[in-house]
Amino acid sequence: MTRDEITKRILTVFSERFEIYDPGLADDLREVHEFDSIDAIELLREIEIMLGSELSRDEKKQAMDILTIDQIVDYVQALAKARETV
Repeated sequence: MTRDEITKRILTVFSERFEIYDPGLADDLREVHEFDSIDAIELLREIEIMLGSELSRDEKKQAMDILTIDQIVDYVQALAKARETV
């Protein structure tokens, strides 16, 4: 998956699942869009679906400090790359 493909899919998830339309890629999701821990759990599930595999406990822990769409895209891109090498 390219960065653009990941970004489009994440933005689609945000609009369809969380009713957050056109968020800025650098917006603090918690502060600007009231994205909470329950939303984060749902997002992690969507990422698992996108990647076609479950996230490990450590991979989920890595997601705890993510605040922006850009960071989510970086995270997914890194996970996808790691899965390609396995």
